[in-house]
Amino acid sequence: MPWPQITDRDVLAVRSRKNPMDPWKPYAYLVEPERSSTGTIDNVLTIFLTNRECPFRCTMCDLWRNTLDERVPVGAIPAQIDYACERLPAASHVKLYNAGNFFDPQAIPREDYAEIARRVRPFKTVIVENHPRFTDDQCLRFRDLIGTNLEVAIGLETIHPAILASLNKRMTVDDFDKAARMLIENQIAVRTFLMLKPPGLDEESGIEWAFQSIKHAVGIGASCISLIPTRAGNGLMETLHASGEFSRPRIQSMEQILERGLEYVRGISPTTRVFMDVWNAAQFIHCQKCGASRIERIQRMNLSQQIEPAVNCDCNR
Repeated sequence: MPWPQITDRDVLAVRSRKNPMDPWKPYAYLVEPERSSTGTIDNVLTIFLTNRECPFRCTMCDLWRNTLDERVPVGAIPAQIDYACERLPAASHVKLYNAGNFFDPQAIPREDYAEIARRVRPFKTVIVENHPRFTDDQCLRFRDLIGTNLEVAIGLETIHPAILASLNKRMTVDDFDKAARMLIENQIAVRTFLMLKPPGLDEESGIEWAFQSIKHAVGIGASCISLIPTRAGNGLMETLHASGEFSRPRIQSMEQILERGLEYVRGISPTTRVFMDVWNAAQFIHCQKCGASRIERIQRMNLSQQIEPAVNCDCNR
């Protein structure tokens, strides 16, 4: 299968309209359990912050739908955090996800760092997402301000060089490695996003390259691996599907790569966690008899970090 070469023009040509956003409110927020780095099952507050669109128009991304065209006013991000915290139960950790890069000054105003820090200081861990190009001394400044554990999530996606280049992320594996090492050397944990079956890979090679990418991220020192099954839904992915350059992974592949990842880290880095994202996972089901059971199995493995008994179904034959 050919590797599609994507540009900003390709991405923009098939976009729909953005959703209307209020810069003073997060576009979503929730509390969910997650296994912590110490092995406990803790509640994590995730706040999906409303802010300016990410400057990197990645092939697979649909997060731009809930972004603004301009930077939010100073004070808006602390207000969004307050809005979510007032409406949700207590949690041990917080994710400040902003559909882009936390340390991009056009996304999160640096003038707000102190007020953001004051609000998140009570949490055990503060998790933000960021691109290697914005991984600099501002990360260290924010770490010092919050006075608690900082974790930065970086989308490596895949170590397949041609596929990574086709995702229009404008980064290389070396860029990821440099950013991750800088963070780890400064006592900032690294969470790595990896894609299962990005455009240009079939089912078997999608699993294999995801596994090789897990090995690479663990070798660099990532303490958490978050596997993302590649989804349609942003316009461009539908175009790639129609041309035969993309198809969604099967839920059995999601199970298989999670199993391989858990088995690998158990022998190499037992404290490293491997998660499979199950948001809207029903779209990856091909057998209605066992699909719900497979999703539940993945959720159990995410929490236990152990390989759970397989689901028995005729579709396995």
